Amino acid sequence: MSAIPPPQPLVKRVPPGAWTAIVWCASTLLTLLTTVRLPGESEPGQLPAAQLYRWDGLTVLVLSTALALRGSRLLQRSPLSALVLTVVAAIFETSTFGTGELPMAQYLTTVVALYFIAAAQPRRIALTALAVAVGTLAAYLSVRLLRGWSVGLSAELAVALVTVIAWLLGHSAHQARVHAERIGAQHAAQAVTAERLRIAREMHDTVAHSIGIIALQAGAASRVATTRPEAALAAMRAVENEGRETLAGLRRMLVALRAADEGQPPDAAPAAPAAPVGLEDVDRLAATTTAAGVRVEVRRLGERRQLPPDIDLSAFRIVQESVTNVVRHAGTRQCHVTLHYGDDALALEITDEGRGRGTGTDTGFGLAGMRERVALLHGEFTAAPRPEGGFRVAARLPLPAAAR
Repeated sequence: MSAIPPPQPLVKRVPPGAWTAIVWCASTLLTLLTTVRLPGESEPGQLPAAQLYRWDGLTVLVLSTALALRGSRLLQRSPLSALVLTVVAAIFETSTFGTGELPMAQYLTTVVALYFIAAAQPRRIALTALAVAVGTLAAYLSVRLLRGWSVGLSAELAVALVTVIAWLLGHSAHQARVHAERIGAQHAAQAVTAERLRIAREMHDTVAHSIGIIALQAGAASRVATTRPEAALAAMRAVENEGRETLAGLRRMLVALRAADEGQPPDAAPAAPAAPVGLEDVDRLAATTTAAGVRVEVRRLGERRQLPPDIDLSAFRIVQESVTNVVRHAGTRQCHVTLHYGDDALALEITDEGRGRGTGTDTGFGLAGMRERVALLHGEFTAAPRPEGGFRVAARLPLPAAAR
């Protein structure tokens, strides 16, 4: 029924701030390892820097790490402040290396933070973050050039290129997510509109059925009005009751459907009239589903009575769709349907002991359609996996005063 999403990949389960902290620790460890002669090397990749053998170097290392970890914690709440902290940490740590550029390892934390900012934040903030990251590299080189110090221009251009690429990747991920959300919202709106049109067509069939009954009763009353006045009176009372129920159902449905402003295309063929269905057809549905291999147990509580056509039809559709989802997605051989005729409401419950997962859209109706039906009747709807296993769909449809 309602799909349980699969476990997210590790990159999505770990928050962005944690990733930036991990990158800082890994890049710092890499820098320290380059000062040690590793197996297969004739000499270390670089001479030990000040942070390894002087108290001031160790102090700078600790302070820059504190700044980077603080920036990691602020990444989601205050992204620009977090980026500035990682930039300051990179510059602070580099000050003990005696290099002419900001090394890739030290700036990698800023690059990762920039990716997450571009992927999650609005375009204005993402562009500001890019300007800060690239502008820092340019300012660092400019200061060293103005003071006549040596600069590693080639290495810094590589860092700048990686920084821009990370921003482009994050911005692309942001656009993909926004597009997916927009498409999802459009599909949801289309599904609601299509379901409202379907409900309207079914209501048309119900009204046509009721009008047919009214015509028959009125004709019978006119034929026996003079010879059997009691029978004519009973027929006219039946006409009155049927007319009141039909009008009440129309009023409830049309008020709720007024928000749907998309009509059927002019060139579309009209839907064929369908035979009226209701909760009396649940036993037939159960027998058909049982014959298909999934046993359906139907239990009725309370006093069974005639329901308004719109409520009767919607209740049957909810049971029908729920049972269909059990057959398609639950992976079980049995489900239970409970119909509780209360004093002021009709309660439905469909449960199974399957794997508690499925989909609400494969059939074209699904949970969105069931929820829409219940909302149009001012009822309550829930659908969720059961703690003990399986899935549960429950709906409560309030009854009008005439049906109580």
